[in-house]
Amino acid sequence: MHNQAEIDEVLRKTSDAKEIPGVVAIAASGSDVLYHGAFGKRDLSKPDAMTEDSVFWIASMTKAVTSAGAMQLVEQGKLALDAPIGEVLPDLAKPQVLEGFDDAGKPKLRPAKGPITLRQLMTHTAGFCYDMWNAEFATYMEKTGTPGIITCQNAALKTPVMTDPGTRWEYGTNIDFVGKAVEAVSGKKLDAYLRDNMFAPLGMSDTGFKIADDMRKRLVGMHARGEDGQLASMPFELEQSPEFHMGGGGLYSTAADYIKFTQMILNKGRGNGNQVLKAETIAMMGQNQMGDLNMTKMTTAAPPYTNDVDLYPEQVKKWGLSFMINTARTAEGRSAGSLAWAGLANTYYWIDPARDITGVILMQLLPFADGKCLEAFAGFERGVYAGLDAGSGKKAA
Repeated sequence: MHNQAEIDEVLRKTSDAKEIPGVVAIAASGSDVLYHGAFGKRDLSKPDAMTEDSVFWIASMTKAVTSAGAMQLVEQGKLALDAPIGEVLPDLAKPQVLEGFDDAGKPKLRPAKGPITLRQLMTHTAGFCYDMWNAEFATYMEKTGTPGIITCQNAALKTPVMTDPGTRWEYGTNIDFVGKAVEAVSGKKLDAYLRDNMFAPLGMSDTGFKIADDMRKRLVGMHARGEDGQLASMPFELEQSPEFHMGGGGLYSTAADYIKFTQMILNKGRGNGNQVLKAETIAMMGQNQMGDLNMTKMTTAAPPYTNDVDLYPEQVKKWGLSFMINTARTAEGRSAGSLAWAGLANTYYWIDPARDITGVILMQLLPFADGKCLEAFAGFERGVYAGLDAGSGKKAA
């Protein structure tokens, strides 16, 4: 790739200026790593430089991995995309919709108009939400003493839905239930299931819910951007002995490990010499699975943790199993029909099957959708496509 230096410059500049603490980025085709780099510091309060093998909390980048694990069980007939998930998870057998609060402040609930399915969970159309983007649900949690999802307590999953299943897109705890479904039909805890069926076969030895001792030596610190724009280290670590493994956001990983997962998607289910999913399953996962519904803007209800999230507002976004799908080419050069998502602490990836390219960029700071992080991501992605176009001797159409 001709423009290694160009990408280096973008990422080094933003790290040197302390606009972001540090960053690791990697881009690959299905067969080759085309770019890799690490810049800045692992932790602004410590001297250690960022290294390519640094370990990050990848948060919601966990979702695609959990969903891929569940799709293996769909292939085996142990899970079904459109059967009521209550058959597998009794807690979801009779979903209740939150309809506000009575005068005493007690939640008003009514039975949902239909059952929840695995397909709805994977497309964020089941009705579950996150309190970070839904103030009404935050109120519900407060009034009922329901713990936040990040506690990884089972009580955090005992919640109503905000809308009838299948009626609208809302980002939420859906994939935690997908993880529970994996456990229910495989008879394994989610960490063991993913280790045996995804991480070991793909050679992802630095990925897990628990931070192993050798991973801890390379762990990146969390940072918070204050209202003045300045960055400060902050203590943050997911519960290391959780009641349940958070299929929607619990993994720690490295850029080099995660790119093995995204390359497996590019390679139609194959990686490290192992076929972990069928080609037709991968094709289905990358197609619109929400029908006429669209992804909508996520408006923050918790500004210290997330900004508003409105990616590519000029175009329609769909959801696959479980990826955001852009339906038109982006300014950076990403093809229509590409797959992508992100993690709360500003970790991002995309998979572009049309151009056989995938990229992962990892930072570690809050709030999510941070402007400086999105700039670094855009600069990286633009550089990757510029290199592809130069390499093929033609400009993209």
